[in-house]
Amino acid sequence: MDALMNLIGAVNSFAWGGIMIFFLVGTGIVLTIGTRVVQYRKIGYAFKLLFSKPESDDGDISPFQALMTSLAATIGTGNIAGVAGAIAAGGPGAVFWMWITAAFGGATKFAEAFLAIKYRVTNEKGEKSGGPMHYIKSGMEETYGGSWGWLGWLFAFFATIAAFGIGNMVQSNSVAASVESSIGLSPYITGAIIAVATGAVILGGIKSIGSAAEKIVPAMALIYVAGSLFIIFTNFSGVPGVFNMIFSNAFNAKAVGGGLLGTVIRFGVARGVFSNEAGLGSAPIAHAASKTNDPVKQGMIASLGAFIDTIVVCTMTALVILLSGYVTIDAGTGLMAIKDGLGGAALTTQAFDSAFPGFGGFIVTFGLIFFAFSTILGWYYYGSKSLEYIAGVKAVEYYKYIWVALAFFGAIYKVDLVWSLSDTFNGLMAIPNLIGLLALSPVIFKLLKQDENKNRDKEKKLA
Repeated sequence: MDALMNLIGAVNSFAWGGIMIFFLVGTGIVLTIGTRVVQYRKIGYAFKLLFSKPESDDGDISPFQALMTSLAATIGTGNIAGVAGAIAAGGPGAVFWMWITAAFGGATKFAEAFLAIKYRVTNEKGEKSGGPMHYIKSGMEETYGGSWGWLGWLFAFFATIAAFGIGNMVQSNSVAASVESSIGLSPYITGAIIAVATGAVILGGIKSIGSAAEKIVPAMALIYVAGSLFIIFTNFSGVPGVFNMIFSNAFNAKAVGGGLLGTVIRFGVARGVFSNEAGLGSAPIAHAASKTNDPVKQGMIASLGAFIDTIVVCTMTALVILLSGYVTIDAGTGLMAIKDGLGGAALTTQAFDSAFPGFGGFIVTFGLIFFAFSTILGWYYYGSKSLEYIAGVKAVEYYKYIWVALAFFGAIYKVDLVWSLSDTFNGLMAIPNLIGLLALSPVIFKLLKQDENKNRDKEKKLA
């Protein structure tokens, strides 16, 4: 067992290491340049599209539900525990590098959703199926010839394995631990509630998941952000100092014990990618189900994902933590200290509770519950579509029941092997996806430019 854990650890170090971080951010930079910063150039138009009625019935859920389903899977423990963990391990400067991943990650999200719509298929049940496994195979074979199904299969395999841990058991375990700590409820009861609630939603398929996501995600995000903003404005005098901590530490590793600057960058970028999943290839699976035939428009909507997840929600968590006084930088030595040695969800909980004594902790607890539950729903869809690509539609019928069972067992058992394996496969998902994105980037750039030229010509005729 030790040898297996060591092997998984070595692969994990590669999957979330410096080479992959460079690959992820580098792909985002290439796509940002090639799309001429579409994620910010068209951000106003993207929000307008988000709240518009679907232009087509060809799909399973509305564009809004598609984005909420993708956000359901990304806004989770990473926004609460992950941000705190990044600060504890990499210092306040890690927050800056989380912002960098989001800044370029918007273009990656655009490209993923663009290709998901362009190369999606209709399965035996009349549902849309899409994502990296489809655009790698169909897109690369159409563009370059040859056979690329093996690379699409590899992505689907990685995603199927990752889903069980990162998207299910890790989430239910985090909820059960948080609820037991807050109100003393047994993990067995929490696990049973999660399993029943999960089953009630996923048995209805993507339409049921999309309907649940469009209610849960906006409501919980608004509550969490509103609570965070209250704390921030109540302690507004400390905000300039917090930003100074973030920017000064971003290029100075002294705060984390004089380690390499790469440590600060690694934790910031890795947590940013873990949070918004830009480049991992998960979100386009949800966007492929959208009721639209326009890849550009869905891509613009998808680009909002990185902004909402990291620039908004993760930043709220970071500012509350750094305003709380639990994280300090010694003026003389420049070294960071964290009160009581806290980290993860405990650090975030204590930071909120210090601002809202007796109540702030419940904001984090309930945020964690609903964020994690929505992640379980979103990742079920990702895993089911990945398994469908590998084994066919019929296999998904059995997968539903396995998923519900694991949601229960995840709450009562912390299986280190499952967690480590799923985290590793989560990182490995990026390899085939990024190859596909870079290989098909000329297609994206060409069709985006054609679309913008066509719209410009329409505007001239109407003028």
